[in-house]
Amino acid sequence: MSDPSSNLKCYLVGGAVRDRLLGLPETDRDWVVIGHDASEMIRLGFRQVGKDFPVFLHPLSGEEYALARRERKIASGYAGFSTDSNRDVTLEEDLSRRDLTINAIARDHEGTLIDPHNGQKDIEQRTLRHVSAAFTEDPLRVLRVARFAARYHSLDFKIAPETLCLMKEISASGELDSLSPERVWQETLSALSETAPAEFFRVLAACGALKHIFPEIAALQGIPQRSDFHPEGDAYVHTLMVIEAATSLTSDTRVRFSALVHDLGKALTPKNQWPRHIRHEQRGLSIINRLCDRLRIASEYRDIALLVSGQHLVMHRLTELRPETILKLLNKLDAFRRPDRLSLFAMGCHADAQGRGDGSMISYRSRDLLKEYFRVANEIDLTQLRDAEISGAEKKMIVAQKRLEAITKYRDATQTPKSA
Repeated sequence: MSDPSSNLKCYLVGGAVRDRLLGLPETDRDWVVIGHDASEMIRLGFRQVGKDFPVFLHPLSGEEYALARRERKIASGYAGFSTDSNRDVTLEEDLSRRDLTINAIARDHEGTLIDPHNGQKDIEQRTLRHVSAAFTEDPLRVLRVARFAARYHSLDFKIAPETLCLMKEISASGELDSLSPERVWQETLSALSETAPAEFFRVLAACGALKHIFPEIAALQGIPQRSDFHPEGDAYVHTLMVIEAATSLTSDTRVRFSALVHDLGKALTPKNQWPRHIRHEQRGLSIINRLCDRLRIASEYRDIALLVSGQHLVMHRLTELRPETILKLLNKLDAFRRPDRLSLFAMGCHADAQGRGDGSMISYRSRDLLKEYFRVANEIDLTQLRDAEISGAEKKMIVAQKRLEAITKYRDATQTPKSA
């Protein structure tokens, strides 16, 4: 089968062009098609996957080919656009509707760049700059720019001051309220996978969007903490440091999300108790549940976040705990049925311990110790129970006792006992 794209006037656009100019691998290769319509694309063998925005999949490569389009704002919200994908739409018109100049560069099959908005210059100057004043018509772009800031923070990219002003304008307009929960979480999840996810939240705070998108996180701003435990400052500063610590420990977005929400309960501490936050770890559970409900966040993220929030202080004191308390923690983690949770939970707690002071990497003994306690408790010999004629409740009690004995034996052999 011959390549049907050879019959099209098309250009590589967006991320592939941008990343190649940055010296990064080309990942997503998207094409824009000029001077053709949907019927021609289908006749050539392309499979249409979009209705409002005519997008087609190449029958051989699977790459996306989109008809060039114009957009016109006709209603509030990020979905309030009328689109035009007629044959007469030019490449320059298509590029002009894009969000940032670095994303508005096209490349033809010969390698020639079409760059009407000076995106190459902004790449050289490490600047995230809007293409046109139409930037303010789409509130989703606030989150997208924040995500690009998180992605390219290590390359020293900065948001152009005039672009940040437009982001502030969008935040103040109320348009952010039109964003669907699914899109907010999709952008957030993408940001959590970037190289500097904490920057995503810093940018949202800087443009006034954080209080609209994540009021639970914004509520931590200005909440004092005990200086002997948290010399870094308030609970919001600590949260960002914990995200940075989690980023240094793992690429798993479940752990990074747990870092984001682990201290939300501090916002509910009565002022007369400041700077102490007694039982904040438990108060945060209801906030996490509401946040996950609002953004329709998958249970695999919610579950780890609730565990880290509810048990991180217990985990920090693991070396001091009685065997009974250690077994209780393992049961709360559901570790014997879900051993995969152990590492995720331990990394979330490690991030909390590291994300304070100057944020230096620390040795977190509790992380390895928890794994050892689980190992000895999980390796107990249960062969005598297989054929025992006793009730399920009795078997459960015997298993618990054997696990407790194994934990006690390991603890006594490796450290000096202390009361919990």
